[in-house]
Amino acid sequence: MARAIRPDWIAVDWGTSNLRAWAMSHTGDILAEASSDQGMGKLTQDAFEPALLSLVEPWLSDKTPVVACGMVGSRQGWQEARYRTVPCTPCSGDTTRVDTHDPRLSVHLIAGLKQDKPADVMRGEESQIAGLLALNPIFDGVVCLPGTHTKWARISAGEVVSFQTFMTGELFACLSDYSVLRHSVTTEDWDDAAFSQAIDDALSKPESMAARLFSLRAESLLNDLPAASARARLSGLLLGAELAAARPYWLGQDIAIIGAKGLTNLYATALRQLGCAPTIPEAENLTLAGLATTYLSLKETSK
Repeated sequence: MARAIRPDWIAVDWGTSNLRAWAMSHTGDILAEASSDQGMGKLTQDAFEPALLSLVEPWLSDKTPVVACGMVGSRQGWQEARYRTVPCTPCSGDTTRVDTHDPRLSVHLIAGLKQDKPADVMRGEESQIAGLLALNPIFDGVVCLPGTHTKWARISAGEVVSFQTFMTGELFACLSDYSVLRHSVTTEDWDDAAFSQAIDDALSKPESMAARLFSLRAESLLNDLPAASARARLSGLLLGAELAAARPYWLGQDIAIIGAKGLTNLYATALRQLGCAPTIPEAENLTLAGLATTYLSLKETSK
């Protein structure tokens, strides 16, 4: 008979598309893990607890602490978690407690971060930043977190000082799926040279973005521009415009890029082209380290 798993606590990363959970020991060891496609975007409010139980119920004992980050704490999630105003230390134990029907659950949602001027918010990325600081406490520089909504965060003295969000990923999805450009980017293939040239073009004249975008369609019609080149140029133009706007963040700074492998590689390629030397730490390790930081803070305050 298999030995029952009784973790000291459960770490949860609950995004829009997926749910991941880890059974954790007090020393930070992973005892078991589970995942599902029951992300926030698929669930009504009363479906969150059953979705969590379907993964972690075999691990539960009396009042098992569950520390969760991600979109589960958004306004459309299980319960809206508070925001902390920057500058501040991420994941310092400031959580929102969720009322549950199952008495074995003690669920805590990690606070997101907000910035008043210019107005901005982050939800989920703060845990990865906290993980980076837990593993690299002397890090001082900028963290780039590529995704649908890419974040650039300035880090100093263990705090998130300021941050800025760019909708580059969402713009790429909208343009490639719904605009006239969808007829020109009908491939998953890639052209490295076209991507590199588009980065340079966007950085040199970001104000020409709208015209350069339509030229992709025109070149497809008139000059048979390959779909791989069009797709790479679309990505390069959008990312180049982001880098032009984010220059005050990355210029002359130590840069860590945290995210999915494909996107982080694109950002790293573009930044190296500009003379930067970014590092790419492993994102899952950072998420767990950030969740552990919150758990330890909660444990300390409960003494």
